[in-house]
Amino acid sequence: MLALVVAVAWLYVRPPDAAPSGESRVVAARGALAPGEQATMALFEAVSPSVVFISTTGSVVDFWTRNEFEVPRGTGTGFVWDEAGHVVTNYHVIAGARSAEVRLADQRTFSARLVGASPDHDLAVLSIEVPGKAPPKIALGTSRDLKVGQSVFAIGNPFGLDQSLTTGIISALDRSIPGEGGREIHHLIQTDAAINPGNSGGPLTDSAGRLIGVNTAIFSPSGAYAGVGFAVPVDTVNRVVPQLIARGRYLRPALGIAANDELSARVGAAMQVTGLLVLEVQPGSPAERAGLRGSQFQPEGGLIPGDFITAVDGRNVETLDDLLEIIDEKKDGEEVRLAINRKGKAGVLTARLESEAAP
Repeated sequence: MLALVVAVAWLYVRPPDAAPSGESRVVAARGALAPGEQATMALFEAVSPSVVFISTTGSVVDFWTRNEFEVPRGTGTGFVWDEAGHVVTNYHVIAGARSAEVRLADQRTFSARLVGASPDHDLAVLSIEVPGKAPPKIALGTSRDLKVGQSVFAIGNPFGLDQSLTTGIISALDRSIPGEGGREIHHLIQTDAAINPGNSGGPLTDSAGRLIGVNTAIFSPSGAYAGVGFAVPVDTVNRVVPQLIARGRYLRPALGIAANDELSARVGAAMQVTGLLVLEVQPGSPAERAGLRGSQFQPEGGLIPGDFITAVDGRNVETLDDLLEIIDEKKDGEEVRLAINRKGKAGVLTARLESEAAP
């Protein structure tokens, strides 16, 4: 019993060196931030003024009154491309929208006008008129020299939470996923930096704060972050965006042929040839000037095969998408070497590409 009384008394006796009840504790000194933290903070402060919040609206029709109403549609991210007020984002951010607004980092908001879009690259350019101080344009880097394991930083507006920073590394390079235009988007950067709905169209930068990609998609069973995100590489962006600004659309260099993957596979299997069968050569096209021969369709339904394109500049071609991927990286007027198979014999032709005609 005496031991119990002593124990209870000890619980209620405050040691002489303990702080009085209700007083704040002494805060420990923080010390200097780690160099890595300081670098990340400096990067965010340098890049974030170029990042914008994009909100779009759509239209709905009342079933009973048939009146049309404008309603919020979605949000996304973009970044300032130049001093003229051009803003780059993903095509899917603005696809189907009736209108769009751009909110700058300083909270000024402006109505945006669509300048041009390329669904095949999931890229779009908006334009805003900014009176007074214009927002800074983002610094450009390159994507052709990226390495797996390199640090990357994503700034965007996930779930409408603007100016959010996430970090990670380049997980893989040269990925391909289906795009909004039906064709695959190639050479994508894969990253584990957290990318969620609302990040679309935002910048992916390197540790120097230079743009290396445009965050475009995530791979996730739930629709939220699962550690796998993709970005359109900046080399593609820097090739496509100037055309969208100048022409309103992207005009890729063209060879001037017609082809079909199913026919190529069937005829190629019968002839033991792997390549893309040329069905038709357009008159006056680079393909015609290079000497490519198309196929002939017989009145009774037969087919006399033309040339097979087996490689372009040393890169194998089996499908139309393979050919378009290679040509998409070329410039107007650039020459390409076409490896062909004509009636079982290999050969090489040279074609000078031309951009598609504008509508």
